[in-house]
Parts: sequence; C-alpha cells; structure tokens
Amino acid sequence: MFLVITKRIMRMITVILIIMTMIFIISNYRWITKFAYPIHYRDEIQVYTKEYNIDPYLVVAIMKNESGFNPKALSSKNAKGLMQIAPITGDWASKELNIVDYNEEMLYDPDLNIKIACWYLNVLHKEFDNNLELIIAAYNGGSGNVTKWLNDPRYSDDGITLKKIPFKETENYLKKVLRDYEIYKTLYNKEVKIWDKLLLIKKFI
Repeated sequence: MFLVITKRIMRMITVILIIMTMIFIISNYRWITKFAYPIHYRDEIQVYTKEYNIDPYLVVAIMKNESGFNPKALSSKNAKGLMQIAPITGDWASKELNIVDYNEEMLYDPDLNIKIACWYLNVLHKEFDNNLELIIAAYNGGSGNVTKWLNDPRYSDDGITLKKIPFKETENYLKKVLRDYEIYKTLYNKEVKIWDKLLLIKKFI
C-alpha cells in the first residue's frame, strides 16, 4: 500500500514539474530564444534598412546565416564581412554609391558592409518584383543564375516562381534564411500573438 501511494506521489510530482517547466518556457520564451537568435549591429541595420526600404528581420536572418555575426568572416569564394559581400558586388556598389578610395578590405567594416548589402537587396527586390524566395536565392546563388532558372522549364513552370533549385547550397540556404526570418519576426515583433509563439516553439524545438 505504501509503495503504491509513493508511486502516485512521484507521478504527481513529475507532472507538476513538467507543467512548471512548460510555464517557465512560455513565460520566458523571448528571453530564452533570443540567446539563439540575437540581433547585433542594430543601429547600422536600422539606418540602412530604412534608407533602402528593406525588412530589418530579413537582413538579420541573412547575416546570421552568412557570417554568424562575425565582421571578419571570409568565405572560400572571398566574400567578406557580416553579409559576405562578394568582391564583384563590392566593386559594383562602390561605383553606384560613390564610395571614395574603395578597396576590398573596407568590406570588413560593419557599417559599409551592411550598407552595401541593403543596397544590393534593394536592387534584388526591384529585379525580382519583391518575390522574397527569389531575392534570397539570388543573394546566395547570383541573380544571373536565378534568372536562368526562371527561364528553364526544368526549374520553373511559369517563369515567375521556382519549383526547383539546382544548386543544393542555395536550396538549403533559402530554407534556413526563410526559417530564421520567420523566427526573428515572431521573436521581436511585439504584436505577434502568444498562440503563434507556441506554434513556433513546437515547430523548431
């Protein structure tokens, strides 16, 4: 009899602990998750996303995936800085933005790197008619490649959207950036309902 009662008490304690843990997670959802999804370089992002009419959460999601917020990041293809600006894009931007005495090492400067990235995202928005998936794919795989894929029936049925991306890296990149973009919007947008937050926890834990 005593053993049965003890087991019941232990089960009750376990259930109570689980409930308390869930309450803690829900109550501190933003505080906990923001450690995994921080926002760095807020001032620069605010200035240049406003100037070039870009969603700041998109910029943060790209930055997280491109460099992990490391301003000294350098890729195997020689892309540099927080937003991993390619040399050809940096050179193009330096002419369009009239950057005085430009050189590639300047891409390691967070302010200039974010400025160029926001300018370039604005260019992609115009080129791909604000289609978010095409913009993100073009940021990684190149706008020329995305245009080719849209004109290839193997990858697009309508010339407007992609049904398949032949570059595996770009395909995975698109999925990750879209995922993080949605997470950032949910975490930092105060108007998002608590139910949406719970669904996000269920989806990504």
